[in-house]
Amino acid sequence: MANEKFENIYSEDSFWDKVKNFAIAAGESALEPALKMYYSAIDNDTPIWAKTTIYGALGYFISPIDVIPDVTPFVGYTDDIGVLCAALAATAAHIKNEHVAKAKETLAQWFS
Repeated sequence: MANEKFENIYSEDSFWDKVKNFAIAAGESALEPALKMYYSAIDNDTPIWAKTTIYGALGYFISPIDVIPDVTPFVGYTDDIGVLCAALAATAAHIKNEHVAKAKETLAQWFS
């Protein structure tokens, strides 16, 4: 499964580096689902299958190899957003209100 390939790429340091370096370029629409899932993935209550799905999506997000390169103007993050949204839909039952609040808090700090 392709998800496993990207799950192996994921690391917390790489995730935060990508998020910090590309926050403005990626925008809130790409970062909000990524942050919601990140906070869910580090929650001990989240089941392993959901964490695997999340880490696969986050691995794709931080991977330098994309279907659409991130440097492509206007559409560079559309594939990342699509993968993140699909993973978010699959794991939505495990995204708690506290994960959403923490994601919004983080975004507010960066974009305010």
